[in-house]
Amino acid sequence: MISERGRKLNILLVEDNPFDIFLTKRALEDSKINLRLHVVENGADAVHFLHQKCIQRDTDIPCPDLVLLDLNLPGMSGTEVLEEIKGNPFTLHIPVIVLTTSDEPRDICEAYFLQANCFITKPVDVDQFTAAVQSIEKFWTEVAKLPPDSGT
Repeated sequence: MISERGRKLNILLVEDNPFDIFLTKRALEDSKINLRLHVVENGADAVHFLHQKCIQRDTDIPCPDLVLLDLNLPGMSGTEVLEEIKGNPFTLHIPVIVLTTSDEPRDICEAYFLQANCFITKPVDVDQFTAAVQSIEKFWTEVAKLPPDSGT
């Protein structure tokens, strides 16, 4: 299945845990969605990636259609990344799904205050984790309408 816009869906995964990266990749590969997954392992790299793809547009890779963001990152936290994304006119349109081990009410409230589109606590069980990622993918590719790539 190709995205509604007739091109690959670009997803940015911001995750430092190699096992969670592996599980997310596996879950997304099992889908029939035509997508390209980009992975960065820390917050500074995520901001740099978004700056290159969404602001400078100096690469062939378009701005992501969706960001999957862990909160617990080395250096720049996921919360700081979320604040950067939603505070920039070139990236604020990108839906951000917080996918993290935290279930602290403070983290949930702060993520939504910073305009996260969704907050999901990572299940510990591998099958549940896979199902969670696939449900994210299904919702954001089949149910929700994503903004078109406007070139801004």
